[in-house]
Amino acid sequence: MAVERVVATDAAVALIERLKKMHGPLMFHQSGGCCDGSQPMCFAAGEFKVGNSDVCLGIIADCKFYMGADQFEYWKHTQLTLDVTPGRGSSFSLEIPLGVRFYIASKLFSDDEVEDLAALLPIAID
Repeated sequence: MAVERVVATDAAVALIERLKKMHGPLMFHQSGGCCDGSQPMCFAAGEFKVGNSDVCLGIIADCKFYMGADQFEYWKHTQLTLDVTPGRGSSFSLEIPLGVRFYIASKLFSDDEVEDLAALLPIAID
């Protein structure tokens, strides 16, 4: 079985489902920017334009999760876990008005996990 590059906690999935009811299909993007720019950001699907400088790490709760290619070079040896915490970030991410924000925890892949990593998904604009 392939090891996923990005996973989510139950709390994150519950928030995603709530946001989907409010906004429809969603997507995530994590850039290498400063401040909240390095946090995962949730957008309505297609609202954030992805391109050749992005990679699609996987799908969480039917939402594609993208990362800037430069940032991916730093994170490619880690599994990312999307989670949620109380607090208000300063980004345009859809969860911010609810008084919570998404964040990423990471862990290094073991040698065995590296051998079974899921492939990156092709960039396909929905």
